[in-house]
Amino acid sequence: MALRKVAPMGQPSDSDLRLLRIYRKVVECGGFSAAEVELSISRAAISMAMNDLETRLGLRLCQRGRSGFALTNEGAEVYQLALQLLAAIEDFRTQVNGLHAQLKGELNIGITDNLVTMPEMHITHALNALKEKGPDVRINICMIPPSDIELAVLDGRLHTGVIPNLKTLPGLDYLTLYEETSRLYCSAEHPLFQAKNITKEDLSRYDAVVPAYAQTPEIKAMHEPLKASASATDREGVAFLILSGSYIGYLPTHYAERWVRDGQMKALPPNNWRYLTSYSAITRKGGISNLVLETYFDELNNLINKANL
Repeated sequence: MALRKVAPMGQPSDSDLRLLRIYRKVVECGGFSAAEVELSISRAAISMAMNDLETRLGLRLCQRGRSGFALTNEGAEVYQLALQLLAAIEDFRTQVNGLHAQLKGELNIGITDNLVTMPEMHITHALNALKEKGPDVRINICMIPPSDIELAVLDGRLHTGVIPNLKTLPGLDYLTLYEETSRLYCSAEHPLFQAKNITKEDLSRYDAVVPAYAQTPEIKAMHEPLKASASATDREGVAFLILSGSYIGYLPTHYAERWVRDGQMKALPPNNWRYLTSYSAITRKGGISNLVLETYFDELNNLINKANL
């Protein structure tokens, strides 16, 4: 399809915003067919919308056909710009609703994996309190890596996120939520399961799984005595390898508890094979006031203060 040359795009119309929302969903679903269910419109209507958007922008956004769906370079850039624009529109809507002292709009949160089993349920309880105060608030949770959460909060795609404290970025504000304890584990099938006391020399003789995600220097030092024979990009991957019976590795105690309780796994003695990870809720520094976000953080602060009493 040859795209006609157009003048630089002016103020987006309501129709343009509708097309951009359809385009965002198509990209996130990975194609027209998968987007049909999410959008509740036919594939033909989606195709027509994409043609209209490409004509409006004067750009080829994606390749589609028998070879499958793929974004062009321009399409990938338009997708990122669309995310920023739609996030800004949602921020505007949330702020206007705030003028009426009514909790309406969205709260978009990014959370790192495997925190739902934390005994301190600050996030869960704060979301419940927010929903009670604003029944019409729509809560959207995105489970993505910490670095992606930081970028999304900085560029406005997310209102807030929960990440481990690995580094501090100048554009973000941090609210410390809790500390997570991790210990060194093996499965019931591992030779060390019956061990009474384990030295560094003992550890060096057994295969271990180490994290392939970012860690603080202190946590990296805890992994140095291990015989790194495997890696995992997340904690679930670490758990898989430990449960295979062939590896030892570190897991958060709250995450490992289910297998410890069932006798499938145990923490290795002595107790000094452990480390702490601090987690914080982040927001963009100097961000525009948002009543939904403020209410959520008020609830988080109340929960933290009660826990510290």
